[in-house]
Amino acid sequence: MYHAVDRDPAPAVLGLSVTPEAFAAQMEVVAERGFTPLTTAGLAAAWRSGGPLPARPLLVTFDDGYEGVHRHALPVLAEHSFASTVFVSTGWLRGKYDEGGALDTMLDWSQVRELADAGTEIGGHSHTHPQLDQLDARRLRFEALRCHEIVGEELGTAPASFAYPYGYSSRRVRHAVREAGFAQALAVGNALARRRQGPYALERVTVRRSTGIEEFTRLVEGRAVARNFAADRAMTKGYALARRARGAVRGHWI
Repeated sequence: MYHAVDRDPAPAVLGLSVTPEAFAAQMEVVAERGFTPLTTAGLAAAWRSGGPLPARPLLVTFDDGYEGVHRHALPVLAEHSFASTVFVSTGWLRGKYDEGGALDTMLDWSQVRELADAGTEIGGHSHTHPQLDQLDARRLRFEALRCHEIVGEELGTAPASFAYPYGYSSRRVRHAVREAGFAQALAVGNALARRRQGPYALERVTVRRSTGIEEFTRLVEGRAVARNFAADRAMTKGYALARRARGAVRGHWI
């Protein structure tokens, strides 16, 4: 799971960004180790049908829709003929649907179309990037459905995959995402994706500014993932309890 790819991102996204040079080096590792990136929809389709997966399948995903994904990541992905998925928050992208609130320079819709034309899967990431599990039913439905509608209108093809903002979801959120028309969704979890997680709770591993090439190599090889993210997982459990308590007070915690 990537976010911004930029040498000098905004402070708000610095920790979850990577430099273009780091991204290029990481994709070189993916190539050298014989991994085959595929789209989120491609993985889900294979798991649903029982069809074959390519050698050492791997997802390369980008959340939010930062402009550097087009500027810096796309040429590297094209060089290796790697598939990827970009999950866009439609109300953050530059253009007529922009609601404000974006943390850095975002893609515009012409760039999104260029990514799609290059074979990148464009998925949904809500409309305005809220914590979906804290929303009431009306707003939750709007966030999922509006995102689905806008991507479909702009690209001519309805998006199939979704990623939860901040990785936060619940049974209620997953139901809303499914009802909006998405066929599968990714969380964070900082663990390897497994079929048993189900199509609406597949987990990913975070790549950060601080992720060195040796650590990245271990992560894509699936080595020491639990140990590497032990602190993150503990914090995630704490956040989940706090969010669940807030949701219970508001009457929509399930």
